[in-house]
Amino acid sequence: RQFLASAAGATAGVGSLSLAATSRAENNKTALTNVSSESLEQAASKPILQQELFKDPVIIEAVELLHKGKNYFVRVRSKDGAEGISVDNGRMDVLAPIFHKLVAPCFLGKDARGLEEHLFQVYRHGDNYKFQGLALWCPVAMVEFAILDLLGRQAKKPIGDLLGGVQRKSVQFYVASGRRDTTPEQEIDYLKSLIEKTGAHAVKYRVGGRMSRNEDAMPGRTDKLIPLSRKALGDSFTILADANSSYDPPQAIEVGRMLEGIGSIHFEEPCPFDNFEATKQVTDALTIPIALGEQESSHWRFRDQIKNHVADVVQPDVYYYGGLIRSIRVARMAELCKLPIMLHLSGGFGFVYLLHYCSCVPNISPWQEYKDGVETYGKWFDPPLKTTDSTLNIPTGHGVGLADPNEIVKGATVVTS
Repeated sequence: RQFLASAAGATAGVGSLSLAATSRAENNKTALTNVSSESLEQAASKPILQQELFKDPVIIEAVELLHKGKNYFVRVRSKDGAEGISVDNGRMDVLAPIFHKLVAPCFLGKDARGLEEHLFQVYRHGDNYKFQGLALWCPVAMVEFAILDLLGRQAKKPIGDLLGGVQRKSVQFYVASGRRDTTPEQEIDYLKSLIEKTGAHAVKYRVGGRMSRNEDAMPGRTDKLIPLSRKALGDSFTILADANSSYDPPQAIEVGRMLEGIGSIHFEEPCPFDNFEATKQVTDALTIPIALGEQESSHWRFRDQIKNHVADVVQPDVYYYGGLIRSIRVARMAELCKLPIMLHLSGGFGFVYLLHYCSCVPNISPWQEYKDGVETYGKWFDPPLKTTDSTLNIPTGHGVGLADPNEIVKGATVVTS
């Protein structure tokens, strides 16, 4: 299926289903197994960071974890006094020991221009590779984001220009509900409140029970919510659904066909996320695009997911996967196989890094995830970030684009262990 065409057409509602079905049938006949592993590796391994922007070494002298209110920050400082900061996704309170013991020391004394190599070396340092997963890569991502902020401020360019060049200035978003504690009627009311608040033209809600072995969050919730959502929101509204690994293939296919019946454009993580065989059964059986990848931390598994067309939409999370550079490598492999990227968003400040990623990656899907955050963080930027007619503006300032980084971390305490 050509997701970019079918998803864009899906805003017309149920009428798009025939296009999706036709595209799926064509795609299945020409499964992308003719793209070799070697070609994927070549695409992924090309340099990303524009080192030519920096003539002199940028030696990292300090890597600190800061805490202020509900936010954790990483601050990096070079020997010449330049600084950069990053903002966490709500997990650094638990991952601080890994940051301090396994990650931060690997960047001290290094030239920030060699960031791409440092991302590999931190993985192999000591026994760090034995911690493969979110627990290792979230702290790495925090350091990478801060270094990119520092480099962007030095080069007087936004992050997108450091990573290949800014291609777009705004992103179309869907607003995501993270709830399963609602009845179908309550969920519709909640979705409408999100739509009113953000101006979204697309929504994603949760089906199933989350890693639940086919059990629903409450009896009959999914069966009722799916048709009710189309009736309540109207045929012109774009609908996406996320199962969070709830189903085995037969049940996932049954739910997927219900979603096809209402013209939904996206069925996310229908089966246990690490069971590629189960997910591919669902992908091959349905016309609705299947999305997968938010939990992934392995380059090789991402390569196999893409090469074997386990899913139609590739979904790295820039925190969970270790930052923007590694996630751009995933996009390059996906582009070679004509698959779109729809980033997973783990919340908080993460939508800002999503925006920078989308600014420079060509093969993004028509919709990207948003979980609110402009009210909290939008005023940190100049011009402020805002939602307008289902779009978010991408920061244009230097680095991550913070108007006054020193003010943001003013009063923060240094976390030492």
